[in-house]
Amino acid sequence: MCTTSETILNLDIMVPSQTRYLRLIGNIAEQLARDLDGEKSDREALAYHLNLVVTEAVTNAIQYGCANERKDKIRILLSIENSDLCVRVYDYGQGFDFEAVPTPDIDELSERGRGIFFIRSLMDHVEYRKTESGNVLEMKKRIT
Repeated sequence: MCTTSETILNLDIMVPSQTRYLRLIGNIAEQLARDLDGEKSDREALAYHLNLVVTEAVTNAIQYGCANERKDKIRILLSIENSDLCVRVYDYGQGFDFEAVPTPDIDELSERGRGIFFIRSLMDHVEYRKTESGNVLEMKKRIT
């Protein structure tokens, strides 16, 4: 879990469960990464990766985590806690077995099934769990 002693930044975003907000959410995450201290090349790579994983996570939450389709909201929490960039994506659907999702066949050019693979590959820690009010996908990246 992303619980540490000092929270430096907390962005709490709630959007309707509609794909038209994906670019906005990805751009917010990307800009956050660009504004971090550090080498410019590292920040650019982190910005691209963060945009990708946040967009993939929110896409999954919209497609699979919404019980009432357009009536549901997706919550995205971006925070910097000590040396960690934490992203939490909350949905209110049924949930799924995150650990049972297989690694995709890279040779097969399928449009689906690669999002969780990207998330696991680009982030340092990934955890999916059910809560009393829904589900949360928590992703963490060390930024120093």
